[in-house]
Amino acid sequence: MGSAVESIARKSVHDSRTRSGALYSKPAQNGSMVFPVPALEGRARRCADRLQEAEGVLLASHIDADGLTSAAIAASALERAEIPFETVFEKQLDEAAIAGIEATGYDTVLFTDFGSGQLDVITEYATGSFTPIIADHHQPVSAADFPGPTTDGYADPTYHLNPLLEGINGAAELSGAGASYLLARALERGEGGGVHDDRNKRDNHDAHGNPDNRDNYDNRDLAALAVVGAVGDMQASSGELHGANEDIVTEGVEAGVLETGTDLALYGKQTRPLPKLLEYATDVQIPGISGNARGVHRFLEGLDIDLETDDGSWRTWAALDTEEKQILASALVRQAVSKGVPAGKIDRLVATSYVLAEEPVGSELRDASEFSTLLNATARYDRADVGLGVCLGNRAGALTQARQLLSEHRRNLSEGIELVTEEGVTHESHIQWFHAGDRIRETIVGIVAGMAMGNAGISRDRPILAFADKNDEEVKVSARGTHSLVRNGLDLSAVLGEAARSVGGDGGGHDVAAGATVPRGQEEVFLEAADQLVRDQLES
Repeated sequence: MGSAVESIARKSVHDSRTRSGALYSKPAQNGSMVFPVPALEGRARRCADRLQEAEGVLLASHIDADGLTSAAIAASALERAEIPFETVFEKQLDEAAIAGIEATGYDTVLFTDFGSGQLDVITEYATGSFTPIIADHHQPVSAADFPGPTTDGYADPTYHLNPLLEGINGAAELSGAGASYLLARALERGEGGGVHDDRNKRDNHDAHGNPDNRDNYDNRDLAALAVVGAVGDMQASSGELHGANEDIVTEGVEAGVLETGTDLALYGKQTRPLPKLLEYATDVQIPGISGNARGVHRFLEGLDIDLETDDGSWRTWAALDTEEKQILASALVRQAVSKGVPAGKIDRLVATSYVLAEEPVGSELRDASEFSTLLNATARYDRADVGLGVCLGNRAGALTQARQLLSEHRRNLSEGIELVTEEGVTHESHIQWFHAGDRIRETIVGIVAGMAMGNAGISRDRPILAFADKNDEEVKVSARGTHSLVRNGLDLSAVLGEAARSVGGDGGGHDVAAGATVPRGQEEVFLEAADQLVRDQLES
């Protein structure tokens, strides 16, 4: 572990640089730029070319952190390309939502962070009405359920940007925001960009006679939002981003909007006071510290560090200098070793950090993980507009509202986890589940389920399914697994999709996390089907 601690110690304290105003594009750099994910370049450019032909675009996106960042990236790219658009958000892209989209009268609809799994219904409503363009990473509709073109057993219409169709794992290697970012890169103008004709060209000077770079720019600054989306989609749960996500990180670093390095793998390094940072660090249980407020204070009092500010409040990890971080990290490792924490778990105390370089030190917007949590606290409480505003650079009203929603979100999560832990879960042969009814919002019940795994009586050795009331006729189901279970064959997208359809509902998502809607009263039959499906997957 010495090397891990040393790498944290070597990590320099980032400069505090504040960005104000909306997201901006940077002039294209000299020399050609390679497309970040070559395997998806053709699909991205085909979608971008079709968007350029549109007189107006309806941008429809999901409401979680990945969906909000997907929408923000697409909105920025469309605005820079001078393509008129309107944005709408949907909790779930079901038939009613698709019918509402069709009723808007737009002839071009861009779906981000959903759409692939609903291509059968989208195609039904789109025929003769609008052209759907999909930038998604979820499992597409199977070829058997789709009347149009297919690829490798999946529905694959003309304008379909999805990593799974090119052998890239959409659950671990590219998020919805990543797909949206690739589309944005294909839409840009200049070297390496997707627009090479003379449409929408202006005189190369602004109204004041100054050079106008808007016809020659790149969208790599949007890589920061793509990383926030990927982290929010749990694609860095192994400690760092992989695959196509890494290529996007590289572009963000080159553009100066991202910084990466080895750091403590604790949530809240920018904003949480040090005692809370350590007390709530439960991913790696350290006896005497994790969940132990008094133990944390004793631990900190034994360090040769000034841990309070001039006004008596606790400092944060981000406010420590390099030497202070080394002292604290070394002491934390010694505590873990002395309490018998296995070396493999101690290694998980460090991970790759993703820092938004242009946000100020101490802001939740500077850390990709904290930024994604803030976004989840907006749209899940019916304020997607607030989350989108934050993503687009509103550092005044939208950020204030988002922080208020985050406070409510944290309180609801804490109460939800406490409820599930106290009441426990029901264990079937291969799954575990609980029904929250109306006591946990259906928009956060999946987060609660994932966070509760590992608590007393809630196993990490089997997937957990969580029910919450959606309306008078339907119940929302959210499922969470672990990457270890996925490696053993678990695919929750297939489980929830098939089990839900067997009772007249529908569902889908990823192998490690998925959701469904089922008719109220059909939960028992649904659970029987899901338990059987999980058994078949894990025993095959």
